[in-house]
Amino acid sequence: MSPFGLLDTHCHLATYTDPVAILRKADAAGVSIIAVTEDPDEYRRLRTRLGRRDHVDVALGLHPLRAASFSQNDLARFFRLVPQTSWIGEVGLDYSRAGVATAKAQQRVFDVVLTEAQPGRHPLTVHSRGAEKDVIRLLSDSGLPAILHWYSGPLGLIDDALQAGLYFSINIAMARSRKFPGLLRAVPRERLLLETDGPYAKDRGRAAQPDELQSVALALAHAWGTDLDESMQVLIANQERFLTSTR
Repeated sequence: MSPFGLLDTHCHLATYTDPVAILRKADAAGVSIIAVTEDPDEYRRLRTRLGRRDHVDVALGLHPLRAASFSQNDLARFFRLVPQTSWIGEVGLDYSRAGVATAKAQQRVFDVVLTEAQPGRHPLTVHSRGAEKDVIRLLSDSGLPAILHWYSGPLGLIDDALQAGLYFSINIAMARSRKFPGLLRAVPRERLLLETDGPYAKDRGRAAQPDELQSVALALAHAWGTDLDESMQVLIANQERFLTSTR
């Protein structure tokens, strides 16, 4: 898939009430979607439901908060499906209160993903909440093309992420947060991409939607002191650069 406008690099499309309607609105807005999944079964169900469609790729995931429940059969199924997909996600680590008890299981699963999932041939969209240092180190060691989804970790680790060639994806909830100005000062604009993380991320109480992704581009324009056209040009160039690095 080549995006024809903005690219939503992290969207839980299957979680919306009507994924097909969300896709239609995204198409009308010129937005392409990377539809992340949390396990191989969700990946197969969504692929079956959507069939072949332009401007959407279904990513194959092993969500870190599900890691403790993944069996060897789940991992084997993941690797059988890898050749069918263009993207891997959502994967990563989560050491927050919700995930710290399963950190060891998460590490085993993420290590398997990084070492055996056809390294370099699939871009990754990666969860790192509370585990930013380990995620950045592991991605740096792997050399894989990856995006840090909804980064909320220490700004002091960003230089390490940049040195590892990582990108950062921004959603509307991030753009409305108090941490946003500091993040933008730390991350060069050429390493930024967009996401919705919808429907989990909210825009003033509403689930973020891909067809409204331009609102994030507008927030970046305001932060950079530019206009929307310039921010769109920067983001589309970033998308192409990132995708080219995975070919």
